[in-house]
Amino acid sequence: MKPDFEEALRYLGAPNAPENLRQQTAQMAENLAASIQPRYTYKVYDLEFLPMGPSLRGAGIVLIGASAAKMLAECTQAALLACTLGSPFDLRLSALQARDMAQAVVYDACGSAFVEAGCDAASAELAARFPNRYLTDRFSPGYGDLPLSLQPSICTALDTSRRLGLHVTESFLLNPIKSVTAVIGLSDQPQKARIRGCAYCHMRETCALRKGGKNCAI
Repeated sequence: MKPDFEEALRYLGAPNAPENLRQQTAQMAENLAASIQPRYTYKVYDLEFLPMGPSLRGAGIVLIGASAAKMLAECTQAALLACTLGSPFDLRLSALQARDMAQAVVYDACGSAFVEAGCDAASAELAARFPNRYLTDRFSPGYGDLPLSLQPSICTALDTSRRLGLHVTESFLLNPIKSVTAVIGLSDQPQKARIRGCAYCHMRETCALRKGGKNCAI
């Protein structure tokens, strides 16, 4: 598995980057893949729809908010997913930040692309395990009105501390930094509606990325 360096360029805000930056990013992506691989874990739960939102039976988690309700409206199950590049990435990034901040920025973007590649691999594995089901897009705490405060419950349900060395800070951020948690719905019918993108996000008016002409690529 390798990070998509084109995706890394988008994280850098430079999709039309000059050739030297493209080459630097491609080489950084190769070096990253040679030393680190994403690790992930996931678990599938039956869904129960409560007034507060979809509930994951057995996990004690209710996905509150309109975003989750809309995404999972036609689903009977949902998977919780966690993926991380682990602490080696953080250590390498810190070393680069102390020595060459420009390289560190590129490395950080490659890491973002790589953890997404890990999530893609987990989604593909999930699809292969359930060949007769249809998957929704991934969505994560912090997307739309799905609160970040769900991070501890998701990580507890997936036992990420033991399985991945992945923890949640007091401010609900993930540690190591290149880590993602997500929800994926499973349905018996094709999922035509997609809620990914700025137009559907409840933070579209206040999002700093959007104000800068970028997006979170969720």
